Parts: sequence; structure tokens; C-alpha cells
Amino acid sequence: MNFTFQEILLGCSILLFIGILASKASGKTGLPVLLLFLSVGMLAGSDGIGGIYFDNYKAAESLGAISLALIIFSGGLDTKWESIKPILWRGISLSTLSVLLTALAVGIFVSLVSDFTLLEGLLLGSIVSSTDAAAVFSILRTKNIGLKRNLRPTLEFESGSNDPMAYFLTVGMTGLLISQDSSIATLIPSFFIQMIVGSVGGFLMGRVSLWIINHIKLENDGLYPVLTLALAVLTFAGTNFLNGNGFLAIYIAGIVMGNNSFIHKKSLIRFYDGIAWLMQILLFITLGLLVFPRQIVPVLGIGLLISMFLIFVARPLSVFLSLVFFRMSVREKVYISWVGLRGAVPIVFATYPLLAGVEKADVMFHIVFLIVLTSVILQGTTLGIVANWLHLSVPEKLRKKSALELELADNEKNALTEVQIPSHSKAVGKTIVGLNFPKTSLIVMIKRGGSYITPNGATEIKQGDTMLIMSADEQEIDKVHQVLDIA
Repeated sequence: MNFTFQEILLGCSILLFIGILASKASGKTGLPVLLLFLSVGMLAGSDGIGGIYFDNYKAAESLGAISLALIIFSGGLDTKWESIKPILWRGISLSTLSVLLTALAVGIFVSLVSDFTLLEGLLLGSIVSSTDAAAVFSILRTKNIGLKRNLRPTLEFESGSNDPMAYFLTVGMTGLLISQDSSIATLIPSFFIQMIVGSVGGFLMGRVSLWIINHIKLENDGLYPVLTLALAVLTFAGTNFLNGNGFLAIYIAGIVMGNNSFIHKKSLIRFYDGIAWLMQILLFITLGLLVFPRQIVPVLGIGLLISMFLIFVARPLSVFLSLVFFRMSVREKVYISWVGLRGAVPIVFATYPLLAGVEKADVMFHIVFLIVLTSVILQGTTLGIVANWLHLSVPEKLRKKSALELELADNEKNALTEVQIPSHSKAVGKTIVGLNFPKTSLIVMIKRGGSYITPNGATEIKQGDTMLIMSADEQEIDKVHQVLDIA
């Protein structure tokens, strides 16, 4: 069936609107929003009530690549160097060694329990070897899961930086299957070239982008989001053109930019947060459309078996081995193992063998989709529960979004947070001057009921007050919580 441009535009807008409504329903049902996006796409597909036939893997692969790049860039912008510095090496180990070990374990297991050859099994293992940045960022942040001992920055850094390794392994294994002249030995120099070019290119483009944004002095402020978008895409595409890893480059460029000052920084970060959500919705709905549920039924048994092995054996094994030289408790390693969420990335990577004409690629694609569904349903819905069970969760003290929205001058040394005074707080009934508040922190504003109060030393603290507090740095926030007795 041929559709006109107007019909395609109408259909896309309706699916996008339904996807946004699904994200709102996620908060009430407790289901991961990414699962709802996939469901919308599947329901709209040829096997669903929408009846839309979509099998353009090339279009899905292209959309997936640029969507993942922008999602990773947004994650990089929001990553604080202070938070990842203490966990940098363990994060690198998880994003490289753990990915490789997962691919090997799954590949060997698949070759033993199915009719896949070892090389085909390794390809399947490579496709599902990385955790998904979109899934991890979305679930940890929308559910506001608080974690102890630098676990959250570890998980977010891993998910944001391990796609390059999985991409390299997927492309490499695909090349070995379709080319008789290729060998594993040829992948080794290619790996170092991709990672070095990606790292250097990302760092340099991050610095160049900062200089351009701060010195170009555009007449219209509305052009700054367009400028940064052009620079981000240039980083990704240019690095790929130079045989580097574009995903690694755009993530490093995002981190470099996010940890330095530039014009309209806060508004641009919010802009890319919106872009990341748009890309997630479009990507997951598109991937949902691409799947034919009837074709999942024949691989249901083997798919679930591989998924259970990945979740309960391969992921924990790779995590424990890759963290063997780091001081971490067993409980922490168990939780990192459980947050091995698979999402859009494996589904996008599964289109590469399809486009390359690899035998059994269609079967692989539907097995991968089943693995993603299992991971999101089983792991995505229980992250908070498992954190509580392992005693690794912390009380919700900070919110990502403040009810007291302020646009402040960019200053990486200051931390602006919002806290609410509970009934048990010893601060209730005291004046601000009597709180013994840290000298490096300042109560900027208090929201009480429906009104806002500009505080002074004589202002009395009451139960339910919402306080907007500026601290010298993030370490001072813990002192504030102790004074306000909200830990």
C-alpha cells in the first residue's frame, strides 16, 4: 500500500502523540516507558490493530544511528566529571572488558544450545553485549532511583560508553561472516584505530565546539540549538568518515562540553533532553513497527533461554570478572549485574547483519527483540525493588526538576538543589539563624503552600517547606541534609 506524504505525516504525528501519552501512563502503571513505546509501535504494525506494514531495515538503521548518537550526546552533556572521576577506571572496564566477556559467553552458549555456528553465536552475543543508554538513563532518572556508593554514575557511565565496543564487535563479526578474507587478527588493529580516532576526535571536537559557541556571537539566540546540533552531528559523522568510532566521539564531546561553560548552557541542555526524548520515542516506535510478532513465536523457546542465560549468567559473570581488581562489595556487583538493561541499541545493531545479508539474520533479529522485551519487563520494572533488597537505595532527597525554576549563570562550582522538610525533621520550628547552616550554602527561596518566601535569619522553618538551596559544591549537600535532618 502506497501512502501520500500527508498521510505519512498524519500517521507519524499520531504515533508521536500516543507515545507521549504512554510516557505519562508509565508513571501511574510503573511500567518502563520504553516498553510502552515499543508496544505502541507493535500495535500500530502489520500484526497489530494499526495494520501499518513496515520492513525498511535501512531506514530503521539510519534512524537508529542518529537517534542513538543524539541520546548519547545528551547523556554526555549531563554527565559531571566530578561524579565519574572516582569511578572512571571501573566504568572503562565495564564498558570494554565486560562487553567482550558477555559477547563471548553468550556466543559460546548459543552455539551449544542451537543450530547457530560459533561465529553466528558470537555475532548474536555481540549484538546484545552492551547495556542501553536510553533505557538506563530513562529508568534511573524518570523513577528517580537514588543509589549509594557512586553506583548511579557507574551505571550511567557504563551505559553511555559501552555502545562503541558493542558496535565494533557487531560490525567485526558481521564482516567475518560475509567475507572469506577477514580474520579475527584483522579486527585488532581496527579496534585500536576506531577507539583512538574516536577518543581524540571527540575531545578535539568538544573543545572546538566550545570555542565556536562562545565566540561566534549569533544575532538570533534561537540559532544556538541549531549550531550545537550541527556540531554534534558533524562530530559523529566526521569521526565515522575517518574510520573512528562515532558513538565514542559524540559521547566524549558531550562530556567535554557539559563540564565547561558556554553560552545558553542550561537552556541548551534542556533542549537536548527534549531531543533525546523525541529520539527515544521515534526510535522505539519505529523498532516496534519493524517487528512482526508472529515471527517471534517460532523462536520463543530459544529466545527466552538465551535471555535467561544473559541476565542470570553472562552479565553477572562478565561484571564480576571485569571488576575483580576494584574494591566493591558483592552486593554492589550484584546490583550492577542486574542493571544490565537491553533496549534500542541491540535492536538497531541487529539490523546490520540483515542489511549485510548474513544467513539467519532474520532469526537473530527476532531473538534480539525478545531478549530486549524480557530485559525491560524483568529488570526494568524491578530496579528500585532490587536496590532496596540489597540495601543500596537512599531516601529521595533531590529532584531532577525543581518546582522553583531559575535560570542561573553557568557555574560548575555551585550546586542548586531542592529539598522538602519532613515532619520528623529537627529543623521544624527553628529559625534559619538557629540551624547552624553550612557557611558555604545559602537558602535562596522557600515555597510554603502556594506562595514563595524570601528567607532571612528570622524565618521559621515549618513542616512541608520546600527549600531551594545553593551550595558551594555537591559535597556540601550532605552537610545540608544533616543540618535539616532529612537523611
